[in-house]
Amino acid sequence: MNPLEPDFNIRPMKPDDVDQVRSIDQLSFTMPWPATSYYFELQNPHARSWVVEITEGNGQNSLIGMLVLWLIVDEAHIGTIAIHPDYRHHRFGSRLLRRAIKSVQAEGAEIVYLEVRRGNLTAQELYNKFGFELSGIRRGYYSDNQEDALLYTLYDLQEKEFLEKE
Repeated sequence: MNPLEPDFNIRPMKPDDVDQVRSIDQLSFTMPWPATSYYFELQNPHARSWVVEITEGNGQNSLIGMLVLWLIVDEAHIGTIAIHPDYRHHRFGSRLLRRAIKSVQAEGAEIVYLEVRRGNLTAQELYNKFGFELSGIRRGYYSDNQEDALLYTLYDLQEKEFLEKE
């Protein structure tokens, strides 16, 4: 790890995290989830919710990233993923996504899919690096501006190896 980077930990989300998670969500999306959705997902047996926590120079812990996915039988669906704007482009999104994928892979998932805005090229680049393939278009999916969602799918998950690169 870069000595200039803060110490970080990727761990399961807890109810006490919801306020900070909501803040990241609001900074990242035009249609953020309400707090009730996060509390619901923390009780949902199909949900896997993760956060990226850093330790600041003053020793205080802060959340800088979050991801929620659902695992139903052998399919995982990433519902949301975001990194705080101040910490983007430092590989935290890749690390979080890798951890989540490896987790559901260990639970037997065969595919992972997600929707991404057509205009979110940065996210698309990340998904392409992981081997996701464009598998469909959901026209007018986003109700705030009718933007299309691109459906990305990572197939044959049990045949892939996601090595820790950091």
